[in-house]
Amino acid sequence: MLKIAFSPIYKYELPNKHRFPMVKYELLPEQLLYEGTVGQDHFFHPEPLEEETILLTHEKAYWEKLKNLQLSKKEIRAIGFPMSELLVRRGTHIANGTLQCALFAQQNGVALNVAGGTHHSFSDRGEGFCLLNDIAIASNFLLEKNLAKKILIIDLDVHQGNGTAQIFRNENRVFTFSMHGEKNYPLRKEKSDLDIGLPDKIEDKDYLKILANQIPALMNQVEPDMIFYLAGADVLKTDKLGRLNLSISGAKQRDRLVFEHCKKNRVPVAVSMGGGYSERLTHIIEAHANTFRVAKEIFF
Repeated sequence: MLKIAFSPIYKYELPNKHRFPMVKYELLPEQLLYEGTVGQDHFFHPEPLEEETILLTHEKAYWEKLKNLQLSKKEIRAIGFPMSELLVRRGTHIANGTLQCALFAQQNGVALNVAGGTHHSFSDRGEGFCLLNDIAIASNFLLEKNLAKKILIIDLDVHQGNGTAQIFRNENRVFTFSMHGEKNYPLRKEKSDLDIGLPDKIEDKDYLKILANQIPALMNQVEPDMIFYLAGADVLKTDKLGRLNLSISGAKQRDRLVFEHCKKNRVPVAVSMGGGYSERLTHIIEAHANTFRVAKEIFF
């Protein structure tokens, strides 16, 4: 059965200027249920992550400041959210959602988190609306428990996964691949194992051609036994922050390409949703919903 991580705490309400992009965490599950893609039994509600698991990835000094709300004003500005105990707790639920998705994926082939993709979180700090790096936390847990030997992270959010690259820069059991807008945030990029910086306004055909060449090559080169896929909806032409020109259909083909290669190579894949900032909320929901629809179609 397709398993989907979702908790009511995902819907945590931020001040008005942050409210719009957060609404998707409420509407996406409702859309999937309404159209019959999934039922209530497909959802599970992750508990908050245990501290010892967080500390496999994040430095203790950072975690202590975060959980005790003792970040400096500069550190809070870098994250971009006003800090609260509930926001930090939300991050622990989301990170555990991705971890549990990895375990479910190892049983069923695929599992998806309604949230996650917090790839701007470094080992020692947060940035870009990211407090805890969910994919890094899940990867380090699998490695620590000997549940994976070689992990491939496929990061297709429009922004480079700079925090993820920093966390795994000296870890040869994790291969980080980020395909992102070259001129987009962050201004200062980290070095992933493979970075592909895309020009502004790239369209479906050229984007998919690049990806179709890279994914099978990475499967052969890395030979992963676990994949984490960050399926950002901010690659859309309609995205306010993306600067790329993918259509909703193109983004769906992107998802299909990734999932088909995971299925073909029998590699489990855990999916995080990443960003999405289109003017019309329907575009964000449709792009994200397609990721769930295609996953279900290919694996079930």
